[in-house]
Amino acid sequence: MILADKIIENRKKNGWSQEELADMLDVSRQSVSKWESAQAIPDMKKIVQLSEIFNVSTDYLLKDEIGTENEMPVEKGESKEDAVSVSMEEANAFLEHNAKAAELIADGVMMCIVSPVILILLEGLSQSGTISMKPGIAEAIGTGVILVLVAIAVGMFILCGMRGKRFEYLENKKIETQYGVTGYVRELQDRYANTHSRRIIVGVILCIVAVIPVMTSEAIGYSTDTGDGILIGTCSLLACVALGVRFIVLTCIIEGGYEKLLEEGDYKAINKKVSSYDGIFWSIVTAIFLGWSFYTNDWHRSWIIWPVAGVLYAAYAGIIRVFVKDNK
Repeated sequence: MILADKIIENRKKNGWSQEELADMLDVSRQSVSKWESAQAIPDMKKIVQLSEIFNVSTDYLLKDEIGTENEMPVEKGESKEDAVSVSMEEANAFLEHNAKAAELIADGVMMCIVSPVILILLEGLSQSGTISMKPGIAEAIGTGVILVLVAIAVGMFILCGMRGKRFEYLENKKIETQYGVTGYVRELQDRYANTHSRRIIVGVILCIVAVIPVMTSEAIGYSTDTGDGILIGTCSLLACVALGVRFIVLTCIIEGGYEKLLEEGDYKAINKKVSSYDGIFWSIVTAIFLGWSFYTNDWHRSWIIWPVAGVLYAAYAGIIRVFVKDNK
């Protein structure tokens, strides 16, 4: 076992992130990342500090043939043989699957949000006399479109779950990344960091400003005789919320893929908690939205569920993180 692997092994054993270890050594996180990916070697002073922090000998760190001191601890119910080795090829395969799954799930959520648009348009236009269609027919067509879009979205969610079964071990078992994998994944995560932040910000902003089209149409009294302005404003609002929530869902899933491979700090416990709720989160939101909307027939106000759900989705993993730490 080489020095890079020993640093990774002992850091994970203590549940520290690269940032936390870097702070202890008074170096940058990039320095720790380079050590772990074997792109650089710490000087002797840092080797001594590492031996003190990890409570191991300098010989253990420096001599590749010594690899039995301070083995990784095993979680309750697991044996050392349960640990799965993740190669560079397997890590790439998972990240590719995760990116495709993120697109499918984000598109499915967006379809659920925009599904009432046809119903709102047809009902509003038929009631105002803009189109010659009986309200009952308009409602039937609109409801049919909702059910078809929601059914397609649910099918996409199920498809993602079936395709992801191959990688379930990443959540259920202790994993050990092979040489260079951790540094490679960390580098990809660092490259994606700005995109992740940008997508979260844009998504939240879109959810917040989505109400502007409705407020504007009401303020200027556009098409007050028929109410078409309010109608168009409501549909624009749903489209804006759908796009914002898509940004949030997409980037949270992609970022979660990097964290799953890195398994830093309390990630495994947190990820199991998050995964327990992630599969049912959007199903519950969709059920609440459809139930409320059909019961009250107030599609012009029930949209508020979606921006709230979008913002909560970006925050709920953090809430669970705090909950897990408080109950450890």
